[in-house]
Amino acid sequence: MLRPLALLFSGAVALSAAPALDVWHAKSAIRTVEPSTALKLTGDRKGDLYRPRLTNTGKTPVHVREVSLFRIAHDLSETSALYGESFQMLTQTAGTLGTPVDLAYDELKHYKIPQPADAKVVTGMMTLTPPGGDTMLLGFTSCHRFSGRFFLRPKSIEVVLDTEGLALEPGESWDLEEFTFTSGPNRAALLARLAERIARNHPPLRFKAPPAGWCSWYCFGSRVTAKNVMDNLASIVKDAPELKYVQLDDGYQPAMGDWLETGTAFGGDVRGVLQAIRQQGFEPAIWVGPFIAEAGSHVFQQHPDWFMQGEDGKPLPAGKVTFQGWRRGPWYALDGTNPEVQRHLENVFRTMRQEWGVTYFKLDANFWGAMHGGKLHDAKATRIEAYRRGMQAVLRGAGDSFILGCNHPIWPSFGLIHGSRSSGDISRKWDTFQKVARQNLLRNWQNGKLWWNDPDAVTLSGAMPMEEYRFHASAIMASGGLVLSGDDLSTLPADRLAMLKKLLPPTGAAAEFDNENLTVGTVKLKDRTLLCVFNWSDEAAKIPVKLARSGVVSDLWSGQTYGRQTALDVSLKAHEGTVLVVR
Repeated sequence: MLRPLALLFSGAVALSAAPALDVWHAKSAIRTVEPSTALKLTGDRKGDLYRPRLTNTGKTPVHVREVSLFRIAHDLSETSALYGESFQMLTQTAGTLGTPVDLAYDELKHYKIPQPADAKVVTGMMTLTPPGGDTMLLGFTSCHRFSGRFFLRPKSIEVVLDTEGLALEPGESWDLEEFTFTSGPNRAALLARLAERIARNHPPLRFKAPPAGWCSWYCFGSRVTAKNVMDNLASIVKDAPELKYVQLDDGYQPAMGDWLETGTAFGGDVRGVLQAIRQQGFEPAIWVGPFIAEAGSHVFQQHPDWFMQGEDGKPLPAGKVTFQGWRRGPWYALDGTNPEVQRHLENVFRTMRQEWGVTYFKLDANFWGAMHGGKLHDAKATRIEAYRRGMQAVLRGAGDSFILGCNHPIWPSFGLIHGSRSSGDISRKWDTFQKVARQNLLRNWQNGKLWWNDPDAVTLSGAMPMEEYRFHASAIMASGGLVLSGDDLSTLPADRLAMLKKLLPPTGAAAEFDNENLTVGTVKLKDRTLLCVFNWSDEAAKIPVKLARSGVVSDLWSGQTYGRQTALDVSLKAHEGTVLVVR
């Protein structure tokens, strides 16, 4: 259960100081297209949970742009540590309240998601930790219809629901998304309670353990061939049979959108490759972009009415409202509120599951299924509902397969995916290693509670310093999620293969960090504890590590033993990470 705020305010039983944000007494506002005094915002509050409701008490429809639940004034220090999630998986915000830092793409600049010009916007949830103070968490614990956002301005925070200008009819009420505000000294505990509440509102899809496998993209890209896959399958059979899922990551289709057709790279027979994977005792996995299509695809040419429409009544090119797509754009977005689109999606995934034998789907470009700015077949639906209805069709077709969301809208995906990509794409250079690690580790609170996190592929080939590979592999271990090799295993050196195998099988348990510095993370397993230690700096460092209790310590990568310890200093080179095993 989430701890009621009353406990935080009561001096007799307080576990921490009263939070510095006076959320519950803040003013609200409703922004509409036409002036109206007929809208009434009410809500039920129980402890630190608030369930708002909007009602039209008038006699005419009112188009509602957004509902500002709380406009909170504060005097928090600008040096307060900040973390904020985002609508799109490839965006996150860290840094401080005074100096926010984008960890990947900027939501406004890259995805052109509308937002106020005078505010920094984060979506879904945020934490604030003043110097020496408790952490405060503000978050939306549901996302059935509306996207919950936070507008950060100097000395104020606005908690807002985007209602997309939909019409609220006379006498009609909308149940808005559930919101929570809480605080305490243990940031990890606050995030765990947030995940617990989200899981109540959106029961997660269950898959007993995070998958392990191989991914073609990071060694062959879109030019992958059947021979590339078969060569790696032979290496997996011989050297790493724990990599159960063999994933064709793009490149098999002739056009974006025509997923049941095969391009020339596979000799016109992707099904033969999938069958060969199955015959060797492994699981066929495949990449699909279910909501996108290019103009030259058969699906777009034959069914232009299936796509989100522009003001001109024609299919809306993504580039007019957001990022057009990374290859063969501009993309067009299938409208998940259209029953014919739902039948199409269900058919694609049922065919791949039942006739092709696929048991793992990597769904990419899912963001476009919730693309803003388009007109939908169901005029009363939000883009969140369009995405969720489309995903439910995918699930009906995919049956018992594992579903991984990638490049997806985070909050709208609750309860619809088994796995969630938690970072941008990996590449074999230090700057990317450290950026991707930070993105992944800040999302550790989601792993095993909402879904299994996918930290992207393990890439151990190349000529980088070995300490940087140890950092990268240690970050994968600390994430606790999927382990997918991204190397050409037919050419991977033996020492790198040995490192890869030490990550298998995935533990399923993510490291907990005391703060956003992400220096020492603790993974608690039944028979051992793992301490994941990271030197993010450009200089060698000695990092102090304290054990919860005495144990025999060894280094996972080098095998070095430290004997029985209660604390030790770990010497790491610049850009090095390691994993200490405590038994």
